[in-house]
Amino acid sequence: MKFSDELTEKLLIAANKIATQKHMCAVKNSFTALIPVIITGSFCTLITNVVCATEGTGISLGKLPGMQWLAMFTDWFNAANYATLNFFTVAAVVLIGLELGKLNKMQGFMPGIIALCSFISCLPTFVEITQNGTVIHVANVIGKDYTASRGLFLGIVIALVSVEIYTKLVTSEVMKINMPDSVPGNVSNSFNVLFPSMVTVLICALFNFFTTKVLGMSLYTIIYTFLQTPLEKVMQGLPGLLILMFVAQAFWCIGIHGNQIIKPVRDPLLNAAILANTDLVAQGIHDVSQLNIINMSFWDTYMSLGGSGCTLGLVIAILLLSRREDYRAIAKLEAAPAVFEINEPMIFGLPVVLNPLLAVPFILTPLVTGTFAYIMTKIGFAGVCVYAMPWTTPPILSAWLSTGGSIGAMITQIICIAMAILIYAPFVILANKAKDASQ
Repeated sequence: MKFSDELTEKLLIAANKIATQKHMCAVKNSFTALIPVIITGSFCTLITNVVCATEGTGISLGKLPGMQWLAMFTDWFNAANYATLNFFTVAAVVLIGLELGKLNKMQGFMPGIIALCSFISCLPTFVEITQNGTVIHVANVIGKDYTASRGLFLGIVIALVSVEIYTKLVTSEVMKINMPDSVPGNVSNSFNVLFPSMVTVLICALFNFFTTKVLGMSLYTIIYTFLQTPLEKVMQGLPGLLILMFVAQAFWCIGIHGNQIIKPVRDPLLNAAILANTDLVAQGIHDVSQLNIINMSFWDTYMSLGGSGCTLGLVIAILLLSRREDYRAIAKLEAAPAVFEINEPMIFGLPVVLNPLLAVPFILTPLVTGTFAYIMTKIGFAGVCVYAMPWTTPPILSAWLSTGGSIGAMITQIICIAMAILIYAPFVILANKAKDASQ
């Protein structure tokens, strides 16, 4: 018991340090704020494909007789999709800069502006396109690879580094310009940060210039090749996903919000994966070998049924098998929230927290359902999750929306719910016996 208490205390300390680390907080808060942007872009692509499309594979309202006129709205939804998903990294850079600036006690919007300027200063300002076998160099443009999901990690790194440099320069006051008292405050503040802003952007631009000239690779190429791609490969593999889920569930079991702990690592990777899928689908690519099976929607659709731990299965198992009035009362209270993936009443009311009996199925269930869903998607039975959706979307509907209408995905999700019930059932029965023995 003493060892267990000491271990729990150490985990609590470690979790608190992770949760309050300012760079982690800046990334986590920014991605939370960007959820509406991701969902808006995904929704527009979904409408384009299942309502407006008149050609290609898949189900679409526009393919029905007399409904071809819906194709006229394609440009409308494509414009909104382009404005959200193709500029997602730009929005993330600004928000991360603002969030880190707040944590560094920097006032105003300047940290977000500096982060954006520094990021753009590290991007190539040309694209090369091939037309009729001829490579055409187009200058003074920024390719969408840098502003969409592929440039995300470069954006995160530059935003964090540039704001830290800017903060150090501002707080040192070495470059501060003292203006007369007669000068308005907003003008004075602008001059106070003039040189720190200039130096910060120039340092970032110089670093990219140096790597390009000396190493022959831009910062984008270096970070995408040696940081983003390896991390994506780990997370796109089933073992990496299961490890991340295991860590989240283990923290939940000792009373710590596990998703908040892993969020700074999980969200950039899994959101980048779902954004990449949406972009590929918008281009007419539906081949499972080219899509990311594991992404944020996959996590929500198959591994969070009823909330963390797939506790929808626990609720149903209790209502079917439990003789304990305390368990049944909580399960009845939780039945409605569980449909919308909210399960705090179960985790803290039953409780699951610090409950050795329920900790085992709570950790095990999402690992099993995630593995099963991955296999079903890999073999082509279930469609790949290609659209982002609110995490509160009810089961069955979530499978249909995230995959763009895959019946196989809906069946797979139903089977996952049944599996969750079967995994929790023996432990609910054991809880009955434990209650009887204590009376």
